[in-house]
Amino acid sequence: MLKFGTDGVRGVANAELTPELALALGRAAARVLGGDRCAVGRDTRRSGPMLEAALAAGLASEGVDVVLLGVVPTPAVAWWSASEGAPAAMVSASHNPFADNGIKLFAAGGRKLPDDVERRLEDELQRLLRLRPADDGGEAGDRPVPTGAALGRIDAAVGADAGYRAAVVASLDGRRLDGLRAVVDCANGAASAVAPRVLRDLGVEVEVVNDRPDGTNINDGCGSTHVERLGPLVAERGADLGIAFDGDADRVLLVDAAGQVVDGDQIIAMCAIDRHERGVLAGDSVVVTVMTNLGFRQAMEKRGIRVVETRVGDRYVLEALEAEGLALGGEQSGHVIFRDLATTGDGLLTAVQVLDVVVRTGVPLGELAARSMTRLPQVLRNVRVARRDPAIVDRLAADIAAVEARLGDQGRVLVRPSGTEPLVRVMVEAPTAAEADAAAAELVRAVEALGA
Repeated sequence: MLKFGTDGVRGVANAELTPELALALGRAAARVLGGDRCAVGRDTRRSGPMLEAALAAGLASEGVDVVLLGVVPTPAVAWWSASEGAPAAMVSASHNPFADNGIKLFAAGGRKLPDDVERRLEDELQRLLRLRPADDGGEAGDRPVPTGAALGRIDAAVGADAGYRAAVVASLDGRRLDGLRAVVDCANGAASAVAPRVLRDLGVEVEVVNDRPDGTNINDGCGSTHVERLGPLVAERGADLGIAFDGDADRVLLVDAAGQVVDGDQIIAMCAIDRHERGVLAGDSVVVTVMTNLGFRQAMEKRGIRVVETRVGDRYVLEALEAEGLALGGEQSGHVIFRDLATTGDGLLTAVQVLDVVVRTGVPLGELAARSMTRLPQVLRNVRVARRDPAIVDRLAADIAAVEARLGDQGRVLVRPSGTEPLVRVMVEAPTAAEADAAAAELVRAVEALGA
């Protein structure tokens, strides 16, 4: 059975993530999360309606009324959950290829599930999957199975994204983005209808690409996973910038007028510095992961902004933000969380916030990104090993220390075993690409020499 990861369950639709599994997950979610209502949204994958129907059936079979939001961004589902105070689910595999799909769940209030709730949900799901239909004997655990009028209703929402769109616009407190020209890549995904409309409502002159989903072209050579293709188009069109979403629009990457990519580290840096200078950066702190570029850390230190570091994964960023009462954090991938404005990563909200900085300061995106931080060359290597070994980093301690000593405070080393595959991930940052390459190669040889 599929296991819960940092973002729900995910796998090949109809092979790993089957309708039967989605049905059982709907029943388990109703029992564990509680409540008498639940919304379900989806992205544009061909398998989306199939899994949406199965998930909704499972919820309704437990007496939960289901609101079908249709094709909407993941943050729109979280917004519904927060505004309605009810659980919600998103059927999406985010940036994965179209054949994959996934289901991520939000607790009432729009927050991702904490670990203990996720464990309870997985236990209940496994129990349900072990049962034959007749084994319930007319009961679901220690309660009667709903019948008749006690069954949940399944209804499609009308204008499901209207409230979310209004919330994104309202995040600017009446300010507008007139005068900007943007090329927007919707990844043939969930942003296709929503993002261009919001940006135009705010005054942006928009040219949209990859907004014709056909069920199989989501993330296919487009969107934030292929943002390098947007750069030449922005430069060719003479636009001020480009905006690239992933399939479910919970992350975004940008491109400046010259076609250069502006990644999540730079986006967070620009927003953190802007908030700091205006005196509205909560705790004068920002939360990022261990993968965030050293140049970001150096830039924040220079400006007196504290950096809180977490494991890789936006859920860990959110946990740190909530634990310390902070408002801004995210990942290099473009998963950015404005906790004072949303309950989860939101690509459209993030783009609007950055464009607001550009308009208020009058500084072009490329110059603003360059002023905010200097990105050190970063080299990533995945080294395949014979078996997973969580202790391998300890065995590499001397090799890592030698490289760290050579780089000093001008570089950074991160070596970690994959949590799911027999891989060791090596990351090196250094003042030059050549130094980073050489240091990474040295550590790769060290891993290989262990014969793990």
